Amino acid sequence: MKPVLVSGIKPSGRLHVGNYLGALKQFAELQGSGKYECYFFIADLHAITEPQDPQELHKNILDLFASYLAAGIEPKKSVFFLQSLVPAHSEITWILNTITPMGDLRRMTQFKEKSASQDNENAGLFDYPVLMAGDVLLYDAQTIPVGNDQLQHLELARTLARKFNAHFGKTFVEPKGLLTKTPRVMSLKDPTKKMSKSQPEGCLFLDDEPDAIRAKIARAVTDSGSEVTYDPKKKPGLSNLMDIAAGLRGEGVEAVEKKFEGKSYAEFKKALGELVSAHFAEFRKKKKELLVKPDSLIKILNEGSAEARKVAEKKMAEVKKKVGLAL
Repeated sequence: MKPVLVSGIKPSGRLHVGNYLGALKQFAELQGSGKYECYFFIADLHAITEPQDPQELHKNILDLFASYLAAGIEPKKSVFFLQSLVPAHSEITWILNTITPMGDLRRMTQFKEKSASQDNENAGLFDYPVLMAGDVLLYDAQTIPVGNDQLQHLELARTLARKFNAHFGKTFVEPKGLLTKTPRVMSLKDPTKKMSKSQPEGCLFLDDEPDAIRAKIARAVTDSGSEVTYDPKKKPGLSNLMDIAAGLRGEGVEAVEKKFEGKSYAEFKKALGELVSAHFAEFRKKKKELLVKPDSLIKILNEGSAEARKVAEKKMAEVKKKVGLAL
């Protein structure tokens, strides 16, 4: 049997280049490798740890699923599902909560960051790393594509798997991380901050029209000097743009440096605008076609969720029996 790979994305709005290089591009490549049994999901339960407009959330779910498909990830090769349509995710979270020390959750860096930016932090925001652990343990996932910012959450999942196995007997596989290759993509307006849809002026959305892409890149912050050279400390703005170019071209930043040796920042930015626009031309076209048929998207998600439920419910039956909940 192939090792199981699980990963999900929150439906919190349009995806940007950072999401693509850090997730969607990787997902398509991992699926295409034929090495894994892939489960990709829309993490709508995670999304509601922050305030959501119900109609907007529904729209975002379909938008995200269309983006998955438009990026080349195929339902025939992977299981696609909606997290909330698999009740076992909520069930396993409650059981894992009973073996999760509060101190472990208090140490979570992302909780500290997110709670600091919210007026009314909620229990779900505090507890969502346990839900993340359940997301992968339910499927005996051996491989989890992660960025550096998710390693802390993955380690919690590994810790909970070991703890449960020690208490109740071998039940869960300890998942291992597969680090994504692309470094963090930073804001075009402020290269000290991660690219975020909350700052749309510094964000390259995957479905931005060509004119918008060119304009955003032309206005992107660069640095002193004139040579197109990679130096994240001295030239963070330019280096960020070079990371994007290298990621889309599938090569190292050294190749980007060589290609633009002797060229100006303006020439590099113009070429990058054309590269980004052309790279996502097919994506934009396909996504538009998919979104005009929402019933088809819902049908595929329902079918995938039914398949995921079978796997998750089987694991939950085993868990309940080990804990003593099954009659």
